Amino acid sequence: MELFRIRKDIPFMKYALVLNAISIITFVLAVFFLVTKGLHLSVEFTGGTVMEVSYSQPADLEKVRGTIQAKGYTDVTVQNFGTARDVMIRMPVQKGVTSAQQSEQVLAALREVDPEVELRRTEFVGPSVGEELVTNGLLALGVVLLGIIIYLAFRFEWKFGVAAAFANFHDVVIILGFFAFFQWEFSLPVLAGVLAVLGYSVNESVVVFDRIRETFRRQRKMDTKQVINHAITSTMSRTVITHASTEAMVLAMFFFGGPSLHYFSLALTIGIVFGIYSSIFVGAAIVMWLGVKREDLVKPTKTEHDPNDPNAGAVV
Repeated sequence: MELFRIRKDIPFMKYALVLNAISIITFVLAVFFLVTKGLHLSVEFTGGTVMEVSYSQPADLEKVRGTIQAKGYTDVTVQNFGTARDVMIRMPVQKGVTSAQQSEQVLAALREVDPEVELRRTEFVGPSVGEELVTNGLLALGVVLLGIIIYLAFRFEWKFGVAAAFANFHDVVIILGFFAFFQWEFSLPVLAGVLAVLGYSVNESVVVFDRIRETFRRQRKMDTKQVINHAITSTMSRTVITHASTEAMVLAMFFFGGPSLHYFSLALTIGIVFGIYSSIFVGAAIVMWLGVKREDLVKPTKTEHDPNDPNAGAVV
């Protein structure tokens, strides 16, 4: 399916050096902000109090959030779970206040607004649990990147695996850099969004890489730059359809999903935008810099010949 067809190949690789320099600068800035400012980790990572309350009618999350914030809890997370009447509340640790005192204060404030609210569960998430989540999250990212390299090395060639790993790592670091610079809350849903971006980005890379391999097989007179330009240009219509559809869904979550999906959809939005960029100007460019050629993807095959004929040999 194509919305449009570009007749003349766009010379993407002509600007690869300049755009790679921009990528390096953006990447370095993201790392700088991660080191100097760090991530604003949520209760799941830092520890705090988790409460589950139930209402007799569908809960007004904004009203619940405002009631809790009036008690001095500025970084509180309020979201539905299960049904519209069930609400989960996450609050960070406060100095001089125990978890039991926190839950009592919040429950008393909620009952001032709605006396029928019921406390279903309350628990304290310790810092050791948060540290374990951070470790497991980083381990998950590492395993995904390693899996991408192995998969693409077997499906295409090791140069494509290295290129895709760099491109995906580039996307992840830039997402984290945005969250560090603006001090947006980094929670478990955001971590899930980052992992989703990894899979989404590698899918775009595979489409481009597959078209590069196909072009090498069909167009024997093209050099490497021309092959890559043709492969990217020929996938432009598919890229527009796929990413426009995905971004429409993500923006719907961003604008209408409420605070619980706000940063999750924001991470996906950044990842989609930079995923398109990295697949073309990072992944494809690295493949070109690594010197991929037709012989890497199209192996010579031997034709049947007379063993006594000295002129017979291998042909492609």
